Parts: sequence; C-alpha cells; structure tokens
Amino acid sequence: MRTWLTDRFDRTVPLVGAPMAGVSGGRLAAAISRAGALGMIGVAASAPAQWITEQAAVAAGSGLPYGIGLMAWALPGNPEQFDAVLAARPALVSVSFGPYDRYVGPLREAGIAVVTQAGTTDEARAAEQAGVDAVVARGGEGGGHGRNDVATLPLLEGVLDAVRIPVLAAGGLATGRGLAAVLAAGAEGAWAGTAFMACQEAIVSAAALERILAADETSTAYGRVFDVAQRLGWPPEYGGRALRNAFFDQWEGREEELDDEAVAVLAQARADEDFDLAYIYASQAVGMVRERRPAADVVAGFATAEAFLRRRL
Repeated sequence: MRTWLTDRFDRTVPLVGAPMAGVSGGRLAAAISRAGALGMIGVAASAPAQWITEQAAVAAGSGLPYGIGLMAWALPGNPEQFDAVLAARPALVSVSFGPYDRYVGPLREAGIAVVTQAGTTDEARAAEQAGVDAVVARGGEGGGHGRNDVATLPLLEGVLDAVRIPVLAAGGLATGRGLAAVLAAGAEGAWAGTAFMACQEAIVSAAALERILAADETSTAYGRVFDVAQRLGWPPEYGGRALRNAFFDQWEGREEELDDEAVAVLAQARADEDFDLAYIYASQAVGMVRERRPAADVVAGFATAEAFLRRRL
C-alpha cells in the first residue's frame, strides 16, 4: 500500500493517528509510529509550550517520524506553542480551524510537512493555494471539532477532483475496510482518531473509557454546547462531535442561555469525571471501539486494508 504518505514519511501503513487534544500525547504518537503508521500529538488551546516540548521528546524517543496538531484560532493567544513546535522539528504539523496560512511558510522553511483539515471543497482549494503539502478532507462524521456540512465520502470525492496536492481522508474511519475504501477512491491515506481512544497508550481515564466502550454509532451529537459552556474561542463554524449526554441535551439550541452557573457545573463535572455532564469527543465510528488494546493492534487492523483491496481487484 505505497502512497504519498508512506513514501514521504517512510511508513508501511498509509494512516495517521489524528491529533486529539487531551488524548494523544507523546506515548500514543510513538506507539502508532512504531507500528508503521504516523502518530501525532494533539495540543489543547491552553497547553503550555513546556508540555509540547516534553511530549515531543517522548514521541521522538522512538526514532521514528511523528506529528503535532495545532489549533490555528488559539495560536495568537498562545504563540509559544508554535515556537515549541518549530523547535521540536516533528516530521508533520497540522494547523487547522482558523487563520492557518501565516504558519505554513515558517513550517515548510524548517523542513516540516504541513497539512490542514478541510470540511468543504472550497476550504480544500484554499489550502492548496496556501501552500500546504497535503489536505485532510474531514467529513462531518468525525469526532472532535470541524465542520458538519458534508459527509466524508462525498467530501473526499469532491476534494480529490478539486485539488492536485495529496489528500487524506478523515471522519468515521476505524478499520481496514474504511482505509481500503478511501484508498480505492484515491486518497493517499486515512486520518483516524477515535479508533485509538481506547488504546493503552492514550490519555483516557477509566471512567471515560467505560463510556467509550459502551457507545455505539448513534451515541454522538454535534454542536457548540461544550465550547460555549467553557467560553472557548472556537470559530462558530467549527462545532464538536461528542458522546451525547444530559448536559448537551439540556442546552442544545439554548447556547446563548449558558450562564456562569452552567459554566461552573461543567467545570466541576470535568474535575469529577462525571460524564453525564462532561464531554468525551468521539466520531460516529465509536461503536467499533469495543476493547482496550495496544495501538499496534489498531494499526494492524487498519493494515488489513491491503487484503480488502486485493479481494476487490
């Protein structure tokens, strides 16, 4: 399964472990890379530069390529994050969800490959014009933040027709079948996060893990409730997909009514790991996450895409 992704980063599986803030640190990134894919570190908006430096050192300890994911909207308020990433020199950096174009040049000048996530064909065209090395076509099924405008398959088809740069597919991909499907369509690989959430190397508490393993494909909901309740500066076009819970159901459609009391309730729920109220971001593929296992096993599952592709020839 040789593609631009495997050739560029000397990988054996055309797969990126998506950067999930609060879930994918250096240990998970290193484990994914050791298994033959490309692991990434997810950086939260408030993460200090020192945390990035520490996690990058863990990921780099494998001696293999890894990546780091940044939120473009958060960088102006925390510019030290970008400086720490430049100093770490990962093989790949994702800068998405906001004015990312100003960061493309410095990263590429440092010899770092740059990607951004696109939720529409127009966003993909703009990414190509901005000079990124590849674009991630992220469908609305995806977990965490992004657009909910277009599903993965129609988005991927449109983006592949619209741009000349390499395209990775994201949103609801969790198995070798999914990887085979997007490769057959013309993608250079898959970008998967939720598939790795229950991994032994992920930063996930026992209480969150229990919820993840109990969820099915209908268990998620998309919206801005959790962002508004945290007073985060996410651009409004990028909502989040998370496991549906009582807090989301109470405030969905009433985001403008989220007052200081509701903010405090959510903050306390997060501290208490009360996931009837606190959020767990996950994609519609969460129903295929059925057990806790090493990241290497998840990557091996994706690698069965080769057999599916051969069977269909």
